[in-house]
Amino acid sequence: MLRILNTDFKKLQPNAPGLIIMDITRRDFLKKVAIGGAAVAIGGAGIRTLLGRQQNAASDVMGAEAMYYDKLQNGAVRCRLCPNGCVIGNGQRGICRTRVNHSGSLYNHAYGNPCAVHNDPIEKKPLFHFLPGTDAFSIATAGCNLRCKFCQNWDISQFRPENTTNYDMPPEEVVNNALLSGSASIAYTYSEPVAFYEYMLDTAKTARGAGIRSVVITAGYINEKPLKELCKHVDAIKVDLKGFNEEYYREIVEGELSYVLDAIRVIKSEGVWLEIVNLVVPTLNDVVGEIEEMSKWIGENVGADVPLHFSRFNPMYKLQNLPPTPASALEKARDTAIDAGLQYVYIGNIAGHPGEDTYCPNCGKLLVDRYVYVIIENNIENGKCKYCGESIPGIWV
Repeated sequence: MLRILNTDFKKLQPNAPGLIIMDITRRDFLKKVAIGGAAVAIGGAGIRTLLGRQQNAASDVMGAEAMYYDKLQNGAVRCRLCPNGCVIGNGQRGICRTRVNHSGSLYNHAYGNPCAVHNDPIEKKPLFHFLPGTDAFSIATAGCNLRCKFCQNWDISQFRPENTTNYDMPPEEVVNNALLSGSASIAYTYSEPVAFYEYMLDTAKTARGAGIRSVVITAGYINEKPLKELCKHVDAIKVDLKGFNEEYYREIVEGELSYVLDAIRVIKSEGVWLEIVNLVVPTLNDVVGEIEEMSKWIGENVGADVPLHFSRFNPMYKLQNLPPTPASALEKARDTAIDAGLQYVYIGNIAGHPGEDTYCPNCGKLLVDRYVYVIIENNIENGKCKYCGESIPGIWV
Protein backbone atom coordinates (compact mmCIF):
# COMPACT_ATOMS: atom_id res chain seq x y z
CA MET A 1 0.00 0.00 0.00
CA LEU A 2 1.25 3.47 -0.91
CA ARG A 3 0.95 6.43 1.41
CA ILE A 4 2.29 9.72 0.04
CA LEU A 5 2.84 13.00 1.85
CA ASN A 6 1.66 15.33 -0.89
CA THR A 7 1.31 19.10 -0.70
CA ASP A 8 -0.51 19.64 -3.97
CA PHE A 9 -2.44 22.79 -3.15
CA LYS A 10 -3.95 23.06 -6.65
CA LYS A 11 -6.24 20.12 -5.78
CA LEU A 12 -8.08 22.15 -3.12
CA GLN A 13 -11.70 22.59 -4.22
CA PRO A 14 -13.44 25.93 -3.46
CA ASN A 15 -16.71 24.19 -2.46
CA ALA A 16 -15.18 21.41 -0.39
CA PRO A 17 -17.13 20.63 2.83
CA GLY A 18 -15.88 22.63 5.79
CA LEU A 19 -13.68 24.94 3.68
CA ILE A 20 -14.14 28.60 4.60
CA ILE A 21 -13.77 30.98 1.66
CA MET A 22 -12.57 34.45 2.63
CA ASP A 23 -12.79 37.58 0.53
CA ILE A 24 -9.18 37.60 -0.58
CA THR A 25 -7.41 37.40 -3.92
CA ARG A 26 -6.38 34.06 -5.39
CA ARG A 27 -2.73 35.00 -4.92
CA ASP A 28 -3.19 35.88 -1.24
CA PHE A 29 -5.20 32.70 -0.70
CA LEU A 30 -2.47 30.55 -2.21
CA LYS A 31 0.12 32.34 -0.13
CA LYS A 32 -1.81 31.57 3.06
CA VAL A 33 -2.10 27.92 2.04
CA ALA A 34 1.58 27.84 1.13
CA ILE A 35 2.58 29.03 4.59
CA GLY A 36 0.84 26.01 6.13
CA GLY A 37 2.24 23.64 3.53
CA ALA A 38 5.74 24.95 3.96
CA ALA A 39 5.64 24.01 7.62
CA VAL A 40 5.24 20.41 6.49
CA ALA A 41 7.57 20.52 3.51
CA ILE A 42 10.44 22.27 5.25
CA GLY A 43 10.73 19.25 7.54
CA GLY A 44 13.07 17.75 4.96
CA ALA A 45 14.19 14.18 5.29
CA GLY A 46 12.71 13.90 8.76
CA ILE A 47 9.20 13.24 7.35
CA ARG A 48 9.26 9.75 5.95
CA THR A 49 6.72 8.06 3.74
CA LEU A 50 6.04 4.41 4.57
CA LEU A 51 6.67 2.53 1.37
CA GLY A 52 7.74 -1.00 0.61
CA ARG A 53 8.91 -3.46 3.24
CA GLN A 54 10.57 -1.73 6.15
CA GLN A 55 13.79 -3.15 7.48
CA ASN A 56 15.59 -2.06 10.62
CA ALA A 57 18.99 -1.71 9.00
CA ALA A 58 21.03 -2.74 6.01
CA SER A 59 23.48 -4.83 8.02
CA ASP A 60 22.35 -8.03 6.38
CA VAL A 61 22.30 -6.56 2.87
CA MET A 62 25.45 -6.59 0.78
CA GLY A 63 23.76 -4.53 -1.92
CA ALA A 64 25.03 -4.44 -5.49
CA GLU A 65 28.57 -4.63 -6.77
CA ALA A 66 29.95 -1.16 -7.29
CA MET A 67 30.93 0.27 -10.64
CA TYR A 68 34.18 2.13 -11.27
CA TYR A 69 36.80 0.51 -9.10
CA ASP A 70 40.12 -1.30 -9.52
CA LYS A 71 41.28 -4.41 -7.72
CA LEU A 72 44.67 -4.02 -6.06
CA GLN A 73 47.12 -6.34 -4.35
CA ASN A 74 46.39 -7.94 -1.00
CA GLY A 75 42.64 -7.79 -1.54
CA ALA A 76 42.41 -3.99 -1.52
CA VAL A 77 40.44 -1.95 -4.05
CA ARG A 78 40.61 1.62 -5.31
CA CYS A 79 37.27 3.35 -5.91
CA ARG A 80 37.14 5.42 -9.11
CA LEU A 81 33.72 6.98 -8.63
CA CYS A 82 34.68 10.32 -7.10
CA PRO A 83 37.79 12.46 -6.58
CA ASN A 84 38.39 10.97 -3.12
CA GLY A 85 39.86 7.89 -4.84
CA CYS A 86 39.57 5.79 -1.69
CA VAL A 87 41.88 2.79 -1.33
CA ILE A 88 39.79 0.34 0.70
CA GLY A 89 41.10 -2.72 2.46
CA ASN A 90 39.13 -5.94 2.91
CA GLY A 91 36.24 -5.36 5.30
CA GLN A 92 36.70 -1.59 5.20
CA ARG A 93 34.62 1.14 3.55
CA GLY A 94 35.22 4.41 1.72
CA ILE A 95 34.72 7.99 2.88
CA CYS A 96 31.11 7.88 1.59
CA ARG A 97 30.35 5.11 4.12
CA THR A 98 28.29 3.15 1.58
CA ARG A 99 30.97 1.34 -0.44
CA VAL A 100 32.45 -1.68 1.30
CA ASN A 101 35.22 -4.07 0.29
CA HIS A 102 34.05 -7.68 0.55
CA SER A 103 36.98 -10.06 -0.09
CA GLY A 104 38.49 -7.91 -2.82
CA SER A 105 35.25 -6.79 -4.51
CA LEU A 106 33.58 -3.43 -3.87
CA TYR A 107 29.86 -3.36 -2.99
CA ASN A 108 27.41 -0.53 -2.44
CA HIS A 109 25.45 -1.22 0.76
CA ALA A 110 23.00 1.60 -0.04
CA TYR A 111 21.58 -0.12 -3.13
CA GLY A 112 17.79 -0.41 -2.81
CA ASN A 113 17.86 0.85 0.79
CA PRO A 114 16.37 4.37 0.89
CA CYS A 115 15.96 5.88 4.34
CA ALA A 116 13.95 8.91 3.17
CA VAL A 117 11.11 8.90 0.63
CA HIS A 118 8.81 11.83 -0.10
CA ASN A 119 6.66 13.42 -2.73
CA ASP A 120 8.01 16.98 -3.03
CA PRO A 121 7.30 20.03 -5.17
CA ILE A 122 10.08 20.30 -7.75
CA GLU A 123 10.60 23.88 -6.53
CA LYS A 124 11.91 22.47 -3.24
CA LYS A 125 15.03 21.03 -4.87
CA PRO A 126 15.25 23.88 -6.01
CA LEU A 127 14.69 23.54 -9.75
CA PHE A 128 12.86 26.58 -11.12
CA HIS A 129 13.15 26.00 -14.86
CA PHE A 130 12.10 22.34 -14.82
CA LEU A 131 8.42 21.36 -14.98
CA PRO A 132 7.21 24.05 -12.55
CA GLY A 133 4.28 23.10 -10.37
CA THR A 134 4.91 19.36 -10.63
CA ASP A 135 5.92 16.85 -7.97
CA ALA A 136 9.13 14.86 -7.72
CA PHE A 137 9.13 11.44 -6.05
CA SER A 138 12.21 11.92 -3.89
CA ILE A 139 14.51 9.29 -2.43
CA ALA A 140 17.74 9.22 -0.45
CA THR A 141 19.97 6.70 1.25
CA ALA A 142 22.48 7.20 4.01
CA GLY A 143 25.96 8.35 3.07
CA CYS A 144 27.89 11.21 1.47
CA ASN A 145 31.37 11.63 0.02
CA LEU A 146 31.78 15.12 1.54
CA ARG A 147 31.72 16.45 5.13
CA CYS A 148 29.97 19.83 4.94
CA LYS A 149 29.90 21.47 8.36
CA PHE A 150 26.53 23.08 7.56
CA CYS A 151 24.73 19.96 6.30
CA GLN A 152 20.97 20.19 6.95
CA ASN A 153 20.48 16.44 6.53
CA TRP A 154 23.54 15.32 8.47
CA ASP A 155 21.44 12.72 10.31
CA ILE A 156 21.39 10.63 7.14
CA SER A 157 24.31 11.94 5.06
CA GLN A 158 26.88 11.36 7.79
CA PHE A 159 25.73 7.85 8.69
CA ARG A 160 26.15 4.37 7.27
CA PRO A 161 23.21 2.51 5.73
CA GLU A 162 23.44 0.14 8.70
CA ASN A 163 22.64 3.05 11.05
CA THR A 164 19.42 4.31 9.44
CA THR A 165 15.91 2.92 9.21
CA ASN A 166 15.54 1.87 5.58
CA TYR A 167 12.98 0.56 3.16
CA ASP A 168 13.46 -2.38 0.84
CA MET A 169 12.78 -0.58 -2.44
CA PRO A 170 14.52 -1.78 -5.63
CA PRO A 171 14.49 0.47 -8.70
CA GLU A 172 11.34 -1.09 -10.15
CA GLU A 173 9.40 -0.35 -6.96
CA VAL A 174 10.64 3.24 -6.87
CA VAL A 175 9.31 3.74 -10.39
CA ASN A 176 6.00 2.02 -9.60
CA ASN A 177 5.52 4.24 -6.56
CA ALA A 178 6.37 7.34 -8.60
CA LEU A 179 3.76 6.34 -11.17
CA LEU A 180 1.13 5.77 -8.48
CA SER A 181 1.89 9.12 -6.87
CA GLY A 182 1.43 10.98 -10.15
CA SER A 183 4.90 12.52 -9.96
CA ALA A 184 6.44 13.85 -13.14
CA SER A 185 9.96 12.95 -12.03
CA ILE A 186 12.09 11.03 -9.55
CA ALA A 187 14.58 13.07 -7.54
CA TYR A 188 17.76 11.64 -6.05
CA THR A 189 18.29 14.06 -3.21
CA TYR A 190 18.58 14.94 0.52
CA SER A 191 21.93 13.21 1.13
CA GLU A 192 24.42 12.80 -1.77
CA PRO A 193 23.30 10.67 -4.71
CA VAL A 194 26.90 9.92 -5.66
CA ALA A 195 26.99 7.71 -2.56
CA PHE A 196 24.18 5.57 -4.01
CA TYR A 197 25.29 5.95 -7.62
CA GLU A 198 24.46 2.44 -8.88
CA TYR A 199 20.99 2.55 -7.31
CA MET A 200 20.34 5.98 -8.83
CA LEU A 201 21.58 4.93 -12.26
CA ASP A 202 19.48 1.76 -12.43
CA THR A 203 16.41 3.63 -11.19
CA ALA A 204 16.87 6.40 -13.76
CA LYS A 205 17.15 3.85 -16.56
CA THR A 206 13.98 2.11 -15.42
CA ALA A 207 12.18 5.43 -14.97
CA ARG A 208 12.97 6.62 -18.48
CA GLY A 209 11.48 3.43 -19.87
CA ALA A 210 8.29 4.22 -17.92
CA GLY A 211 8.13 7.81 -19.13
CA ILE A 212 9.24 9.39 -15.85
CA ARG A 213 12.08 11.90 -15.77
CA SER A 214 14.97 11.93 -13.30
CA VAL A 215 16.61 14.84 -11.49
CA VAL A 216 19.81 14.71 -9.47
CA ILE A 217 20.43 17.02 -6.50
CA THR A 218 24.16 16.83 -5.90
CA ALA A 219 27.32 18.54 -4.74
CA GLY A 220 28.91 17.53 -8.04
CA TYR A 221 31.83 15.69 -6.43
CA ILE A 222 32.14 12.93 -9.00
CA ASN A 223 34.63 11.83 -11.65
CA GLU A 224 34.06 12.51 -15.33
CA LYS A 225 33.47 8.97 -16.60
CA PRO A 226 30.67 8.03 -14.17
CA LEU A 227 29.17 11.50 -14.53
CA LYS A 228 28.96 11.18 -18.31
CA GLU A 229 27.30 7.79 -17.95
CA LEU A 230 24.77 9.26 -15.53
CA CYS A 231 24.06 12.18 -17.86
CA LYS A 232 22.83 9.75 -20.52
CA HIS A 233 19.92 8.71 -18.31
CA VAL A 234 18.81 11.79 -16.33
CA ASP A 235 17.06 14.98 -17.36
CA ALA A 236 18.22 17.65 -14.90
CA ILE A 237 21.01 18.14 -12.39
CA LYS A 238 21.17 20.77 -9.68
CA VAL A 239 24.71 21.32 -8.39
CA ASP A 240 25.49 22.86 -5.02
CA LEU A 241 28.45 25.11 -5.77
CA LYS A 242 29.25 25.69 -2.14
CA GLY A 243 31.72 28.53 -2.59
CA PHE A 244 34.38 29.84 -4.92
CA ASN A 245 37.44 29.42 -2.78
CA GLU A 246 39.62 26.32 -2.51
CA GLU A 247 40.39 27.00 1.16
CA TYR A 248 36.66 27.15 1.94
CA TYR A 249 36.12 23.82 0.19
CA ARG A 250 38.98 22.18 2.06
CA GLU A 251 38.06 23.56 5.51
CA ILE A 252 34.25 23.58 5.45
CA VAL A 253 33.34 20.98 2.82
CA GLU A 254 36.40 18.68 2.92
CA GLY A 255 36.62 18.56 -0.85
CA GLU A 256 38.23 20.45 -3.73
CA LEU A 257 36.52 23.16 -5.76
CA SER A 258 38.25 22.35 -9.05
CA TYR A 259 36.54 18.96 -9.35
CA VAL A 260 33.11 20.53 -8.88
CA LEU A 261 33.82 23.10 -11.58
CA ASP A 262 34.88 20.29 -13.92
CA ALA A 263 31.61 18.45 -13.19
CA ILE A 264 29.54 21.56 -13.95
CA ARG A 265 31.24 21.90 -17.34
CA VAL A 266 30.62 18.22 -18.11
CA ILE A 267 26.92 18.42 -17.22
CA LYS A 268 26.44 21.41 -19.50
CA SER A 269 28.39 19.83 -22.36
CA GLU A 270 26.32 16.64 -22.09
CA GLY A 271 23.09 18.57 -22.66
CA VAL A 272 21.48 17.89 -19.28
CA TRP A 273 19.42 20.74 -17.83
CA LEU A 274 21.59 22.48 -15.20
CA GLU A 275 20.85 24.76 -12.27
CA ILE A 276 23.31 25.91 -9.62
CA VAL A 277 22.79 26.74 -5.93
CA ASN A 278 25.14 28.68 -3.68
CA LEU A 279 24.43 28.57 0.06
CA VAL A 280 25.60 31.94 1.39
CA VAL A 281 27.17 31.38 4.82
CA PRO A 282 27.86 34.57 6.83
CA THR A 283 31.56 35.34 7.36
CA LEU A 284 32.67 32.28 5.39
CA ASN A 285 31.71 32.56 1.70
CA ASP A 286 29.78 35.84 1.48
CA VAL A 287 32.63 37.96 0.11
CA VAL A 288 31.24 40.06 -2.75
CA GLY A 289 34.44 39.71 -4.78
CA GLU A 290 34.22 35.91 -4.71
CA ILE A 291 30.53 35.97 -5.63
CA GLU A 292 31.35 38.23 -8.57
CA GLU A 293 34.16 35.89 -9.64
CA MET A 294 31.85 32.87 -9.36
CA SER A 295 29.12 34.59 -11.37
CA LYS A 296 31.53 35.53 -14.14
CA TRP A 297 32.86 31.98 -14.22
CA ILE A 298 29.34 30.60 -14.63
CA GLY A 299 28.59 33.00 -17.48
CA GLU A 300 31.83 32.28 -19.30
CA ASN A 301 31.88 28.49 -18.81
CA VAL A 302 28.26 27.30 -18.90
CA GLY A 303 26.27 30.34 -19.98
CA ALA A 304 24.49 33.41 -18.65
CA ASP A 305 21.14 31.61 -18.93
CA VAL A 306 21.99 28.91 -16.36
CA PRO A 307 19.84 29.65 -13.28
CA LEU A 308 21.78 30.53 -10.13
CA HIS A 309 20.10 30.34 -6.70
CA PHE A 310 21.51 32.12 -3.65
CA SER A 311 20.14 30.27 -0.64
CA ARG A 312 19.84 31.44 2.95
CA PHE A 313 21.95 29.61 5.55
CA ASN A 314 20.33 28.65 8.85
CA PRO A 315 22.47 27.51 11.82
CA MET A 316 22.92 23.78 11.44
CA TYR A 317 25.12 20.83 12.38
CA LYS A 318 28.64 22.08 13.17
CA LEU A 319 28.00 25.75 12.31
CA GLN A 320 25.34 26.56 14.88
CA ASN A 321 27.50 29.41 16.14
CA LEU A 322 26.80 31.47 13.01
CA PRO A 323 23.69 33.60 12.41
CA PRO A 324 21.22 33.08 9.56
CA THR A 325 22.14 34.85 6.34
CA PRO A 326 20.70 38.39 6.33
CA ALA A 327 18.29 39.10 3.48
CA SER A 328 20.51 42.04 2.56
CA ALA A 329 23.47 39.71 1.93
CA LEU A 330 21.39 37.55 -0.43
CA GLU A 331 20.10 40.63 -2.22
CA LYS A 332 23.65 41.91 -2.64
CA ALA A 333 24.74 38.53 -4.00
CA ARG A 334 21.83 38.53 -6.46
CA ASP A 335 22.60 42.07 -7.62
CA THR A 336 26.25 41.14 -8.05
CA ALA A 337 25.40 38.11 -10.20
CA ILE A 338 22.98 40.13 -12.36
CA ASP A 339 25.59 42.85 -12.80
CA ALA A 340 28.01 40.11 -13.92
CA GLY A 341 25.58 39.25 -16.73
CA LEU A 342 23.58 36.30 -15.38
CA GLN A 343 19.95 36.38 -16.52
CA TYR A 344 18.15 34.14 -14.02
CA VAL A 345 19.26 34.72 -10.44
CA TYR A 346 17.12 33.67 -7.47
CA ILE A 347 16.96 34.06 -3.69
CA GLY A 348 15.99 30.99 -1.69
CA ASN A 349 14.73 30.25 1.84
CA ILE A 350 13.05 33.66 2.31
CA ALA A 351 9.35 33.18 1.74
CA GLY A 352 7.66 35.84 -0.36
CA HIS A 353 10.85 37.55 -1.51
CA PRO A 354 10.66 38.89 -5.09
CA GLY A 355 13.89 36.99 -5.72
CA GLU A 356 11.84 33.77 -5.78
CA ASP A 357 10.23 34.85 -9.05
CA THR A 358 11.25 34.53 -12.71
CA TYR A 359 11.32 37.65 -14.88
CA CYS A 360 11.75 37.94 -18.64
CA PRO A 361 15.30 39.13 -19.40
CA ASN A 362 13.97 40.96 -22.48
CA CYS A 363 10.82 42.83 -21.41
CA GLY A 364 11.19 42.54 -17.64
CA LYS A 365 7.66 41.19 -17.07
CA LEU A 366 6.91 38.74 -14.26
CA LEU A 367 6.81 35.24 -15.75
CA VAL A 368 6.63 32.82 -12.82
CA ASP A 369 5.23 34.10 -9.53
CA ARG A 370 6.27 31.79 -6.66
CA TYR A 371 5.57 31.66 -2.97
CA VAL A 372 7.70 29.10 -1.13
CA TYR A 373 6.97 26.00 -3.25
CA VAL A 374 3.67 27.14 -4.78
CA ILE A 375 3.30 28.50 -8.31
CA ILE A 376 0.91 31.46 -8.11
CA GLU A 377 1.13 32.38 -11.78
CA ASN A 378 3.00 31.05 -14.82
CA ASN A 379 3.26 33.23 -17.92
CA ILE A 380 5.61 31.00 -19.89
CA GLU A 381 3.85 29.53 -22.92
CA ASN A 382 5.57 26.98 -25.16
CA GLY A 383 8.89 27.89 -23.57
CA LYS A 384 8.50 31.61 -24.32
CA CYS A 385 7.50 34.80 -22.55
CA LYS A 386 3.83 35.27 -23.37
CA TYR A 387 4.30 39.04 -23.47
CA CYS A 388 7.22 39.48 -25.87
CA GLY A 389 7.98 35.99 -27.21
CA GLU A 390 11.47 35.76 -25.69
CA SER A 391 12.66 32.15 -25.40
CA ILE A 392 13.08 31.14 -21.75
CA PRO A 393 15.55 28.26 -21.30
CA GLY A 394 14.33 25.25 -19.35
CA ILE A 395 12.20 22.14 -19.57
CA TRP A 396 8.60 23.31 -19.40
CA VAL A 397 6.55 20.31 -20.62
